[in-house]
Formats: sequence, structure tokens, C-alpha cells
Amino acid sequence: MPDRRAPSPPGAAQLARATLRAGLALALLAVAVLAGLRWWTDRVYAPHIHAPAEAPEAPVAVVFGAGVWPNGQPSAILTDRIETAVALYHLGKVQKLLMTGDNSQVEYNEPQAMREYALDRGVPDEDIVLDYAGRRTYDSCYRARHIFQVEEAILVTQAYHLDRALFTADGLGIRVSGVAADLREYRFITRYWWREVLATAMAWIEVRITRPEPILGEPLPIFPEA
Repeated sequence: MPDRRAPSPPGAAQLARATLRAGLALALLAVAVLAGLRWWTDRVYAPHIHAPAEAPEAPVAVVFGAGVWPNGQPSAILTDRIETAVALYHLGKVQKLLMTGDNSQVEYNEPQAMREYALDRGVPDEDIVLDYAGRRTYDSCYRARHIFQVEEAILVTQAYHLDRALFTADGLGIRVSGVAADLREYRFITRYWWREVLATAMAWIEVRITRPEPILGEPLPIFPEA
């Protein structure tokens, strides 16, 4: 008579292999999505990045904060962002500099360090605007639009960060171009490029889907007469 016994369930080894294959497939899919978003952002916004002398004029340059040393001096990355923004100002490309950075702790103040450096480079104080709550790129762009009423701007940061900043500001309603502030070689720059792969995906979620509100307050338009 034919053997009518039910087939035996797969063993633990077979189940483990199937689980591993499924996990690897999901991991490869995630990597492909992350890489695809980064590639798309680079392709779309690369034409909007210019050298300082070729940059289109805009009312404001948005200068993103970065590390400040314990003695209050800007880090190399931040120094180059300020230097680039100052060059744009002296070239007549912008009328104002919006310095946006982290001041979440009393003893740590990126915008103030940026202001002092720009003053030393000949930018008048009345043409420097400080945003003390720009803790993240998204926060800085959101507040530039909703607090400082910026509608058009040149974004100033390093190349590794500029694509994401342009995507974020554009998605939040600011007409943007960008100038890369790479004035030297930076230590650990490869790490920053890899970090941007994940950060770009997070930016896409925030701009396209969740739209979280950062710290806000009363509007402070840079050009009140407008």
C-alpha cells in the first residue's frame, strides 16, 4: 500500500537557512533603496551647485552650523562654511547671511561663533542673522522658511552635505542654489559621505511624509518690508 504518512516538517537547519535568505534579501533591498535615494538626490540637485563667482544672486545665504571647539573657535568644516559665505557676501551675491546652528546648551553656541568670525571678515553686524535653534538640517531649513520667511537662498555647506540640504530646503518651499564650502581636505570625510546615505533617506521621509515641526516661535522676517 502507498505510504500515506504526512511529510515531516522541515528541520531546524532548513528553517534557519530560509530565514537567513529572507534576511539577506531584505538587507539587499534596504541597501538598494538607500543608495537609490542618494543617487537620485545627487542627480537632481548637482546642476544647482555653483562656484561662488558663478552662483546666481539671492537675498540670503543660509550657512549651516557645524562643530565649535571648547575655546569657541569654529572647526575646520565650519570655518570653511563661513569663509565661503563671506566670499558670497563680498561678491554681492547675497545681502544677508543667515547663520543657523546649535545652541541647545548655554556653553555651546554655534551661531555666535559664526557671527564673530564673519564680523572679523568684514561683514556688517546688521547683515548677519542668527538662528539659535538650527540643530539639524531639517530644522534649519524649516525655520528659514517659516520663521525667517526666506523664499530664495544660496545654501552654504560642504559637498557631502549639500545635496541633502538642497533637497530639504526645496521640499520645504525655498528656491535654492548651493555653493560647496570645500576649501581643504578634511579628516574622516569618508565617514561623513557614508552617513549621508542614511541621512538622505531620513530627509526624504521627513520632507515627503512626516513633516515634523521643529522648535518654532514668532515670525522674524529677514526683510520685514517684503
